Amino acid sequence: MPFSRWPEETGLLLSQENGYTPPMRILPVLLLAPALSACAVASTAVDVVTLPVKAVSAGVDAVTTSQSEADEKRGRAIRKEEERLGRERRELEARCRKGRARPEDICPPR
Repeated sequence: MPFSRWPEETGLLLSQENGYTPPMRILPVLLLAPALSACAVASTAVDVVTLPVKAVSAGVDAVTTSQSEADEKRGRAIRKEEERLGRERRELEARCRKGRARPEDICPPR
């Protein structure tokens, strides 16, 4: 039988068993689709708006130091100074022991 416009002529009935979905069932899905895409657009807009704030805060974090970072830096400086003083003291003791003291060295009497 040639193509026909009317399903009754082809012997097919418009029913859910044949894969037909009534328009009233599709309507809520069609109405919700723009709302869902609007949520995606809104979340993208929020990401775009907060991006400069995140970039600035990362820059501020890179420039400023927290109290713990300052404490760590000060502790490292103190350790380096103590190491330097200890090295100089050992060198002074070695020079005094070998009798090669410099004029500015204060060696204990023997």
